[in-house]
Amino acid sequence: MQIWVGLGNPGAQYAMHRHNVGFMAVDTIAEVHRFDPWKKQFQGWSATGRIGNVKVLLLKPATFMNESGRSVGEAMRFFKRETGDVTVFHDELDLAPFKVKVKTGGGTAGHNGLRSTEAHIGNAFRRVRIGIGHPGHKDRVTGYVLGNYVKAELDPLAGMLGAIASEADWLASGDDARFMSEIALRLAD
Repeated sequence: MQIWVGLGNPGAQYAMHRHNVGFMAVDTIAEVHRFDPWKKQFQGWSATGRIGNVKVLLLKPATFMNESGRSVGEAMRFFKRETGDVTVFHDELDLAPFKVKVKTGGGTAGHNGLRSTEAHIGNAFRRVRIGIGHPGHKDRVTGYVLGNYVKAELDPLAGMLGAIASEADWLASGDDARFMSEIALRLAD
């Protein structure tokens, strides 16, 4: 079993924040791949299903971003999984909007959700970095990240989330390069 975590903050007021794109990604995966209904579990919400031949637990921590690792660690221990079985979907300031990159390990780049996850499970987990772009000046980062997507971004956002979900089979099978390539091809159309 793989554990795929979407990072975000719980609550309707945060639903369309750029910082919640991880939640949006796993919600879209759950819908496209017809996962079981979300249930309260592991200090968050979880849904189980299959992507290809791989059983996947989707997890949305309800602990708020800064404590996401508590939820991830609890799920990992319950299922007796290793850090390498965890994939975290998160917003990435250092990527252009709607670009998707995958890497395993690395730093947290100041992302509190990644920092918390690393503190609870180590850093050898896979990350699906979802580009939100940078507002230009560091003083504008907090407001930008915690701001809603604007109307002009909604169609590209939906296209990117759909591409992530549609190409998730590659991610589940461990072909990160093909996952990224297929998403890029879909978004280039």
